[in-house]
Amino acid sequence: MKVILAGFNVDLNALKEYKKKDIVLTPESISAAYARISRSPKPVDKLRQESCKEVAKARRSNRTIIFEMGHHSIAEHAVFNFDIIGISRLAVEELEKFRLCSYTEKSQRYVTLKGDFVIPTVLKNSSLKNDYLNMIKLQNDYYRKLYKKISAYNLRKNPGLAKNRKNEKTLKNSAKEDARYILSLATQAQLGATINARNLELMIRRFASHNLKEINELGKKLYVLVHKIAPSIILFHKANDYDQKTYPELRKYARRLEISPPPLSSPLEGEEIGGGEVKLVDYTPDGDNRILAALLFRTSKRSYRDAIRCVRNLSKKKKVALYKKSCERMELYDVLLREFEFAKLTFSLIVSGGCFGQLKRHRIASLTCQGYEPELGLTIPESVIQVGEEKGFTRIAKKSAAVYKKIEKKHPGVGSYILTNAHRKRVLLSVNLREFYHISRLREDPTAQWDIRYKANKMSKLAKKVMPITTLLLGGKSDYPKIYSNLFGKDPKITKVPLP
Repeated sequence: MKVILAGFNVDLNALKEYKKKDIVLTPESISAAYARISRSPKPVDKLRQESCKEVAKARRSNRTIIFEMGHHSIAEHAVFNFDIIGISRLAVEELEKFRLCSYTEKSQRYVTLKGDFVIPTVLKNSSLKNDYLNMIKLQNDYYRKLYKKISAYNLRKNPGLAKNRKNEKTLKNSAKEDARYILSLATQAQLGATINARNLELMIRRFASHNLKEINELGKKLYVLVHKIAPSIILFHKANDYDQKTYPELRKYARRLEISPPPLSSPLEGEEIGGGEVKLVDYTPDGDNRILAALLFRTSKRSYRDAIRCVRNLSKKKKVALYKKSCERMELYDVLLREFEFAKLTFSLIVSGGCFGQLKRHRIASLTCQGYEPELGLTIPESVIQVGEEKGFTRIAKKSAAVYKKIEKKHPGVGSYILTNAHRKRVLLSVNLREFYHISRLREDPTAQWDIRYKANKMSKLAKKVMPITTLLLGGKSDYPKIYSNLFGKDPKITKVPLP
């Protein structure tokens, strides 16, 4: 594992004067200056100048304002950039749980992987080490075999496309995308991360309390890189009882509650809609009306109670007309109005590791998940079946599951490293309709990865059942012009991107 501090924000004037004077470059000076805006009559630029000249005073001010007065948002003005290299895909899932940060990750869909992987610390001197290494080798060798076989199949199946170099690359990328399903979660990844100090401190503290040594190490490396640069805004970095013990204690208590639950009495209490791998388990009752009422509230002088009464008395035709007014001028890359956040959808999903790698990027949604479970079966790419490798794929995945069980017995929580991208886990996804439109646009598109495209399409169909009006424009971005045209009877406006 390698973690590099790639950069952090500094005051531009301090940067200009850095070589001329004895000036400390730190993002703390900006945090301290902005913290004083609310109580000082001085112009902001003057406050920044003072902070740059008196860093020690700025640091004292930060500690007081952030940690004694409780204004933690001040730490968000300090931002750090990190190169994170050689961590496992399993560790990436933990890192990207922190949703108010920005990540760009090396994609297994577009990069041919060389077989690099992480060995968990507890296995390095364990009798299980050889089982682990032999399983990884088997997976990696099979990945290379699958890639070659699926790539050749794609080129044979699409001879016309294969003549064009760009299309040939697309066909080969498709083979990488499917072959990676046999790779383990121990496979090494790399990413660039941009994190503000408030979230970074939380991340470091949570990592200190984590049960995986790899995550502990990642947290320590992040702390070492930043604590000297910004000591006044990265303070609480050690493990604590809340982070270490809360979920284990809840888990223990939950086992005592494993009795048959009584039947739910109404849909508003969570009756499931759909089945199999995608279920709508909860949603805002009267969702269409609530969103339309929020639009009326925003654009009139009605109280919300009057607005909801008004909407409920409208005919369906008039409700659709109100909805259309909110979307008529919307272009493909526009975001829906904020009033669409007043209805929520909660989905219970069973997703593969490959699918979860896409799903976890939707950071505004509420996402919670269980661990990977071999008992939930496998997601096997169609191309693997088409090239006659379903049995071989299943055999290796089952062997991976057997090694997982051996490791879990001795080292709980560590076994997941050996499971593959094809193995699955249960996920609970709660999202407001505005954010779900974003998921639909991106993930229902033909260019999206096939696994999450299937899940997004199923979720859209369920959303349309409970909110048939305000979901009328759901769909992938490639289909948007057609969806828009069907609703409005005209083509949408498309602004062309100006050439540089």
